[in-house]
Amino acid sequence: MVGPSLSDDERRVASRRLELGFVALVGVSGGLVALAADATAVQGLLAVAAGFLVGWLLLRYLVSVGREWRASR
Repeated sequence: MVGPSLSDDERRVASRRLELGFVALVGVSGGLVALAADATAVQGLLAVAAGFLVGWLLLRYLVSVGREWRASR
């Protein structure tokens, strides 16, 4: 019988990296949109910060929906 390929610690590390990557992707995309709109440096930094916040909020929402989905199965 074949078991899981990752230990619990490795799974937690991989999950954390995926979460951080997701938040970073949303944050950087906010900065790129600001750059495309010819924003100033301050506006670009604010867009990145707002993107990080939105990414973190979206991640928290997706994690809660995932927990509810797993509990219902």
